[in-house]
Order: sequence, then C-alpha cells, then structure tokens
Amino acid sequence: MEIWINPACSKCRSAISLLDAEGAEYTVRRYLEDVPTEDEIRAVLDRLGLEPWDITRTQEAAAKELGLKDWAKDADSRDKWIAALSAHPKLIQRPIITAEDGTAVVARSEEAVRDALSR
Repeated sequence: MEIWINPACSKCRSAISLLDAEGAEYTVRRYLEDVPTEDEIRAVLDRLGLEPWDITRTQEAAAKELGLKDWAKDADSRDKWIAALSAHPKLIQRPIITAEDGTAVVARSEEAVRDALSR
C-alpha cells in the first residue's frame, strides 16, 4: 500500500494517523517532492476508475493560471489534463491510497481510508 501525501495537508495527516492506528503497512510518497510521471498518474487514474479532472484541485492558484475551468473534460483532452497534473503536482487531490488489490481511493475521509484498508 502506498499513500500520496502533502505533509501540510490535514486530511493527509488524518489518513496517516488512521493507517498507523490500524497497524497498516504502507509507504509514503510525498508527491510534491517525488512528482509522479504522466504514466504513474495514468496508472493511478486507472486504479481509481476516475478521470484526471476528477482528481484535480481546481481552486489552486495553478489551476486558475492555467484556466482549467475552461478546459474540455473529454477523451481528447485527457492527456492535456494528465500533463498539467504532472507539471503542477499541487493540483492532484490528496491523499491517494493505492490498495493491495490493485485499486486506489482518494482518502479524504475516514470511511475512504477504511475502505482502502479492507481491500
């Protein structure tokens, strides 16, 4: 199990606390420092069953600078979104936990963390 975190994020800290309380084995990826490649983002999106715009933090300054709210959300634009997430990792929703069964969850709630633990 791996968890992508920003240590400054309270939801990330809460997820880590819950994983620790449950005795889970996991690795931490500080994705702002160890930036995921476009291929890694594609793989996580496949595991999540989501599209890049579903995990984009649209209120971040970079999102506004890029004008993401005006970008198309379709198959032709998917690679553009993924490139933006890799170039501006702060735009990636967090935390993301990759579960042992090959799936992943955006673990912003206790329920989502527990869901990842149960997989």
